[in-house]
Amino acid sequence: MEHALHAEHANSPLVSRVTITIAALAVLAAVAGSLETLESGEAIIAANSAVLDQDRATDSWNLYEARSIKKYMLEIASGGSGPEVASYREKAKSEESGETEAEATAKQQETQRDRDLAASETHERRHHNLTIGTTLIEMAIALSTVAIITRRTWPWMSALVVGGLGTVIAALVYLA
Repeated sequence: MEHALHAEHANSPLVSRVTITIAALAVLAAVAGSLETLESGEAIIAANSAVLDQDRATDSWNLYEARSIKKYMLEIASGGSGPEVASYREKAKSEESGETEAEATAKQQETQRDRDLAASETHERRHHNLTIGTTLIEMAIALSTVAIITRRTWPWMSALVVGGLGTVIAALVYLA
């Protein structure tokens, strides 16, 4: 009798369907989890790049300030008299072009910093949404297991809804 009951459960269409559902959900969870990890890494890399860009911009602004001060001092010196006045004027013009170049470089680096920060925020948002999607898919796997244990349909139907919602959330990460 016990073997007959076991054989009856082994051939249960519900168990077969739920088992296939669990396998499909496991694949979806693995894919979403991998994408979540990739997005997290990309967010960190972009944030680190933004920090480096800001450091470079700060260095360029420091160079700009140094050239500006030096230019100002040379302009003061060129207002005096003596054989060095012409040399001071030339050096002041040279510092002015270097000052302009340092300012342009600093602004470019700040623009790159802003792009890197925006990329980091995008990756971070994707990471969070993938975490939600992955969690829902994993919850659906647990609900499917409950359906096998209880031999009831409602946990499986709930699993399909929750797993579908998780899959949609994970998929929308790249469509939005």
